[in-house]
Amino acid sequence: MKKILTTFVLTVFLVIPAALVMAAQFGLFSGRRPTDIGVHNHRLKPPGKNSQNVVSSQAALHPHTDYQVIAPLKFSGDPAVAFDRLQKIIAATKGTTVVVVQPDYLYVEYQTATLKFIDDVEFALDAAKSEIHVRSASRLGRSDFGVNRNRVEKIRAAFDAN
Repeated sequence: MKKILTTFVLTVFLVIPAALVMAAQFGLFSGRRPTDIGVHNHRLKPPGKNSQNVVSSQAALHPHTDYQVIAPLKFSGDPAVAFDRLQKIIAATKGTTVVVVQPDYLYVEYQTATLKFIDDVEFALDAAKSEIHVRSASRLGRSDFGVNRNRVEKIRAAFDAN
């Protein structure tokens, strides 16, 4: 009985976590870069109807869940200065890869340190409304355990502090 318990404990606490980390190092949890993102008709990609792994400041424009709704970033003054400030905050964030930079659009990937999950995050400048719309989505899984919302709120706090 003691040997079975020892084997179980070793498997649960050593073998399985080690296998997960190894799988992550081979990119098995990174997913594929989406080809259907960007701004189309002044809108970011809608969240999946029942998805619990995406937040969007434009979710209310589409069928959505309460979880998916998040406020855009608000600013005053020069839109270009505000968007530049956002880009600097993003570039200084650990685990971030900037993929696309345009005067009114920013697409970045966030990668987790251990398991190498990748989330896709987009920002779209709406200069007329003094807003920056945001969409943050996990590539894999049905739930993100609040990671995307927390990320956007941390970005918002840094953006509002500057």
